[in-house]
Amino acid sequence: MTEQNGDLAFLPLGGTGEIGMNLNLYRQGDTWLAIDCGIGFSGNDTPEAEILVPDPAFIVERRNKLAGLVITHAHEDHIGAVAHVWPMLQCPIYVTPFASAVLRRKLAEARLMDVPIRVVMPGARFNVGPFDIEFVPVTHSVPEAQSMVLRTPAGVVVHTGDWKFDPEPLVGPATDLNRLAEIGQEGVLALVCDSTNVMKPGSSRSESEVRVSMTELVASLKGRIAVTCFASNVARVETIAMAAQAAGRTVVLVGRSLRNLDTAARECGYLSGVLPFLSEQDVNDVPDDQLLMIITGSQGEPRSALSRISMDVHPNISLGEGDTVIYSSRMIPGNERAIMAVQDNLAKRGVKVITDREHFVHVSGHATGGDVQKMYELLKPQHVVPVHGEWRHLTAQAALAQEMGIAPILLEDGDILRLSPGKLEVVDTAPTGRLALDGNRLLPMNGGVLAARRKMLFNGIVIGSFAVDDEGFVIGDPKVSAPGLLDPDDLESVRVREEFANALDVIPDELRSEDGAFREAAKTALRRALGRKLQKRPLVDVHVLRV
Repeated sequence: MTEQNGDLAFLPLGGTGEIGMNLNLYRQGDTWLAIDCGIGFSGNDTPEAEILVPDPAFIVERRNKLAGLVITHAHEDHIGAVAHVWPMLQCPIYVTPFASAVLRRKLAEARLMDVPIRVVMPGARFNVGPFDIEFVPVTHSVPEAQSMVLRTPAGVVVHTGDWKFDPEPLVGPATDLNRLAEIGQEGVLALVCDSTNVMKPGSSRSESEVRVSMTELVASLKGRIAVTCFASNVARVETIAMAAQAAGRTVVLVGRSLRNLDTAARECGYLSGVLPFLSEQDVNDVPDDQLLMIITGSQGEPRSALSRISMDVHPNISLGEGDTVIYSSRMIPGNERAIMAVQDNLAKRGVKVITDREHFVHVSGHATGGDVQKMYELLKPQHVVPVHGEWRHLTAQAALAQEMGIAPILLEDGDILRLSPGKLEVVDTAPTGRLALDGNRLLPMNGGVLAARRKMLFNGIVIGSFAVDDEGFVIGDPKVSAPGLLDPDDLESVRVREEFANALDVIPDELRSEDGAFREAAKTALRRALGRKLQKRPLVDVHVLRV
């Protein structure tokens, strides 16, 4: 890939062609700038992993040329991977005060104490290496979301991050339309723009409308009320709390991410208009008709508080007949099945479930098609690069740009787009991939550990074990364990054990003296004993004990 002075390139490593896992790179000359570093949630196609992270290998190889990482806002799909990826990057991180409060907690949990964090005020102009950057405050469903203006010798590039137009956002300022119009007057070479909600026509609805609707709904309900929403949506948490207070209800927070969010928000001066929240340990001290719980788990995450409540295995909280759960959130694509399972479990317990299909309880934090067209009118970009969305979202935005006479450029993760000099075009590709977050480890999705887990998931695992004497002859009966495939006492298990024992007896003497060769021969013998009957190819392992 050519890297010369005066040229400018854009490279998404994650989040373009998928929802989540945002990791974007810009190159000016031979210096790189990273924007956002987020997680994605596993879908039905990756059941072996719960949380995914974009593979940063390309920029890790060039980290001595990486000037810094700028975070546009504090959502997990933009900030959630920083603690896992930063040890490979080792660069300064630029964040607003609220994102800093969220990030510091994540870094502390990962025991990373020496990360250079530079706090930048919303709307400020600052330099990262050769990059001249201006933050422009935009409305989103988290405080202090910023679009970024990159001023380079080749021209102005606007990277929107996540945004919408909302004249009454309730928390934080409305998107600064005047500033965007002034930037448009400078001339914008390219607009790299969020596509998530672009297929929805018309203008965005306001958070202030949700507050009115939520207040009416909460006032009309009896029994315990639980509301689930994205933990990071401070305006929505405030809306729910104010609706509760108006109905004479006390608010209890349930779930660690909500408690962390509450602390970070109050540290930064948000939520000052609502009373301190109670913790889930206090839940039984409040009469049912005076209780409202805000609960994590709107996306059906299996270990979340709401998921455990729906199965009646939560240590402190139960819901049943006469209670209501309100979903003040949208379904992220890929999570539909998990969310429906939780809703189904709640319904079985007699809980009434209310979603945005039945009542106006949610508004997206992402720009509609109408918002995007208005952004084009303000910035007047020469080119539009749709990012942050699946292919259908990207192509829908490209069609909008085309309609307005602006040249769209469609990219996928790994495409290196030359912005200057000359024609804007994809000139190369970079390696991309996904890593699975497994505990605190990052594992390649196509590596041995997850390949083995995938195989176990669909075909099971069988372990044979036996003892041998000095000569390599089997002592006693071999054992076979096949959890999830065979019951230990059924006839099939007995037959497999017998066939395995017979096959061990006929392994040639020359293979018995060396443990490695004997083990491989025994694995083959066990596979043969299983294969004829089970018609599956489980993962097979054998333990040999020399006595």
